[in-house]
Amino acid sequence: MNLDKLIVYRELTKDKVILNCLSFCTNKNKYQEEFVSSMITLAEKLDLHDHLFQSLITYLLVQHENVFSLTLERKEDIHPSLKKVVMNDFKILFSLFHYDFSMLDSLYKDLFFHFPHTKPIINKEIYELLSNLQENLSNSQSVEEFYEILYEHYRQYGVGKYGLNKAFRFHEGKIISIDHIGNNTLNQLIGYQTQKERLKANTEAFIQGKKANNVLLYGDSGTGKSSSIKALLNEYYKDGLRMVEVYKHQFIHLPQIINELQNRNYKFIIFMDDLSFEDFEVEYKYLKAVIEGGLEKKPDNILIYATSNRRHLIKETWNDRNHDQEINNNDAKQEKLSLVSRFGVQIMYIHPDKQHYLDIVDGLAKTYHIDMDKEKLHELSLQWEIRNGGFSGRTAKQFIHMLLGNKE
Repeated sequence: MNLDKLIVYRELTKDKVILNCLSFCTNKNKYQEEFVSSMITLAEKLDLHDHLFQSLITYLLVQHENVFSLTLERKEDIHPSLKKVVMNDFKILFSLFHYDFSMLDSLYKDLFFHFPHTKPIINKEIYELLSNLQENLSNSQSVEEFYEILYEHYRQYGVGKYGLNKAFRFHEGKIISIDHIGNNTLNQLIGYQTQKERLKANTEAFIQGKKANNVLLYGDSGTGKSSSIKALLNEYYKDGLRMVEVYKHQFIHLPQIINELQNRNYKFIIFMDDLSFEDFEVEYKYLKAVIEGGLEKKPDNILIYATSNRRHLIKETWNDRNHDQEINNNDAKQEKLSLVSRFGVQIMYIHPDKQHYLDIVDGLAKTYHIDMDKEKLHELSLQWEIRNGGFSGRTAKQFIHMLLGNKE
């Protein structure tokens, strides 16, 4: 197995464990302790399980961005000459994937072949995706079958961090994945049916490649604005939807973020939570230019979804209407209102009434399997609401968490 002959997947040879594997294959008595030790270390770092080496190769393959995997992510055809080179790579990787490790000492063998999954499953979809791919590759009987399995994987899910993960944030100049995300769906958000339908209609048009608008969800706090947007990920992840969270102080980096996202074959929502600006803050000018107004057109695979307690986003005072302070008063007013007008869909969320609040409590109690007399549940929830912020979905959820915390 001469890894020097790898062309498209050449960077895999930089992995120390693979090189240790080759050394082990040459002289098992000398290198097997180092090899198994490295694999166990990587199992903790990369969340490998079952057949450790096959799990590692699977992980490296789904992460490796190259001309072959990125072409399939874009749903483009593979040129015959490129396929010939890739098949040569897969011939080597197939042999490596199916290498016979039965010569391992009995001390290591069982653990190596049946390494337990030791970490909590943070993202069930990603865990199942990698496990199924690993199983399919391990069952492949030929290089051609190995190729077809990876061909279909790249074509359906893409490659690298955007192929596996749903959500991301911008941190220290890079877009990084978010591992801990909720698994709520829009159906679990009780009420607000009209709002959810408008949000879904715009998002589905976006995913289908039709014209769609940037969205602003505004209104009372604790009513499910942020939850509605986050739930879209679980609804449309398999359709290619991804989300990048960007904070107000990072708006100056929006051109850099967009430049990276526009080259990938996914639909990206840039999510801005609790968006508002004081009158002295100027970051909104970067946002205005990105949404509409700059020379560079915003790519068709990117939309901006934001939430805010303010409809007009930028703080306005009575002094702003004082003609003595501003000669062109209308110009100043239009400057502050021009940002919100760039959101083509504006959806209002208001606090629920008493009955809607109780419906939310009932729905959450059912979700969390709280067995309590309904009349008693309502009585306690109304007492909680008086002391904890009034009728809202957030208040209802906090009430349920209190019951769960006190449950014996």
